[in-house]
Amino acid sequence: MAARKRASTDSSAQTKPNEATKRPKPKEPPLTDPPIAPPKSGVILKLTLFFSIPYFYLIFYHCKIEHELRKSILINAALSLAGLFVTVKMIPVASRYVLRRNLFGYDINKKGTPQGTVKVPESLGIVVGIVFLVLGILFQYFNFTADSNWLVEYNAALASICFMVLLGFVDDVLDVPWRVKLLLPSIAALPLLLAYAGHTTIIIPKPLIPHVGLEVLDLGWMYKLYMGLLAVFCTNSINIHAGLNGLEVGQTVIIASAILIHNIMQIGASADSEYKMAHAFSLYLVQPLLATSLALFSHNWYPSSAFVGDTYTYFAGMTMAVAGILGHFSETLLIFFVPQVLNFLLSLPQLAGIVPCPRHRLPRFDPGTGLLTGTNDGTLVNFFLRRFGRMTEKSICICLLVFQAIACCFCFVLRFFLAGWYK
Repeated sequence: MAARKRASTDSSAQTKPNEATKRPKPKEPPLTDPPIAPPKSGVILKLTLFFSIPYFYLIFYHCKIEHELRKSILINAALSLAGLFVTVKMIPVASRYVLRRNLFGYDINKKGTPQGTVKVPESLGIVVGIVFLVLGILFQYFNFTADSNWLVEYNAALASICFMVLLGFVDDVLDVPWRVKLLLPSIAALPLLLAYAGHTTIIIPKPLIPHVGLEVLDLGWMYKLYMGLLAVFCTNSINIHAGLNGLEVGQTVIIASAILIHNIMQIGASADSEYKMAHAFSLYLVQPLLATSLALFSHNWYPSSAFVGDTYTYFAGMTMAVAGILGHFSETLLIFFVPQVLNFLLSLPQLAGIVPCPRHRLPRFDPGTGLLTGTNDGTLVNFFLRRFGRMTEKSICICLLVFQAIACCFCFVLRFFLAGWYK
């Protein structure tokens, strides 16, 4: 999270009209050398290799996937990989333009050090969102036909994501109040909810069937209300679980990886073609999200040379919500979001106005030691610092990302353990 500083207009520096015509217009700064540090190639290479090993193992060996479906998945993966390299190259270019428009911030967690005085370009999640949408549109050429039943829902998903990217960038520029932020995902989710043609039922766990009296419960319009609320939660939960270099993108990368593995495993385990297509649909959205997020992570990891802005957090949350809804595993998605749920519960008193809520609920930084100290603000970051003691920004971010990975692993254990128990 960054405190954004805008350029101010000085009335004393204004010139008369005739003087302005005599003076030559100042030349715009040249767009040659990028003002931000180069991407951390070592980080992105290690993460790519780390995710590729289980991915290819599941695709080619563990899961039985039809040739045509595997081909479609790999085409999507190839486009996503191309999107990774394009995003890496585009972020330095976009950073020059946002800096020229005074869209920058200072890193509050480095205040009092030389790094705390560096102008860091903001809202660079717009690059990820644009590349993602271009990849999503191009993929239709390779996978969908004109009469495809999935084309309507796929385009509705892209429309919702596009709407969220736009609203997120508007929030970055205009600084929208919190109560309005809660409404933005509801508006963006409308194309998805109107085009949704899937089931509105939930399966009752076997131990609860004698008490409920039903094996399957049809919620009707309440299920669509739940989907709308899920979109609101996912977008805002990523947005408020923030404040450290790499935290917003890092948690997205981990959750997206878990969704990717979950989809592949479900495709390989099912014999229902419609069920497989639902998970493949989710996979087509998550692969480009993961690839473009890895590119942004190479610039946003500590020490960050680019801030993601609300544009990225809204975009990432909406994309994962869409993937969970149209992949028909919204309940599993919530388990992947356990750290975000905990952070929301800790934040609830301040978000509801019961406890005073400052603009930046960040830990205190000691420039002498370089350590962060937890405050009484209700965030998971401060809770970890109060519980485990003072840490550097990089260390606390790694701890939170490890906790995120443990939560996703717990989801897999819980889901498959219960699945075996219910048989």
